[in-house]
Amino acid sequence: MNLRGRNKVTPEFNMSSMTDIVFLLLIFFMIASTLVSAEAIDLLLPKASNSVSQAKNVSVRVNKKQQYFVNNKQVSKNKLEAEVLSKVNASGSSSVSIGFDQGVEMKHVVYIMDIANRNKIKSSLAVKSQ
Repeated sequence: MNLRGRNKVTPEFNMSSMTDIVFLLLIFFMIASTLVSAEAIDLLLPKASNSVSQAKNVSVRVNKKQQYFVNNKQVSKNKLEAEVLSKVNASGSSSVSIGFDQGVEMKHVVYIMDIANRNKIKSSLAVKSQ
């Protein structure tokens, strides 16, 4: 009497279903990654041209002691926005150059950028050339 079963199990593994799943996951993540938008601050970046005079720019600086200066004149934080607007209107400029000392917290720089953004004034960060 033969007790062995008639069905033999083959030890082969079919990879076609595994590759289908991998490709479907790949397509899913490619589509999902295009829908993700990064949170960022919109900056108005300056464009270089020879016709723009640097003398027209209004300079705003903040130092380590959190003192604000508009065109090298010290201004209190409360009167900063009014002073920047008066200098911009007086000089006919439409841009502000923002400078800051090393070690100044970025919240002070962002405060100046916010003043410029609220009043539709272009702002640029001044850097030290080496």
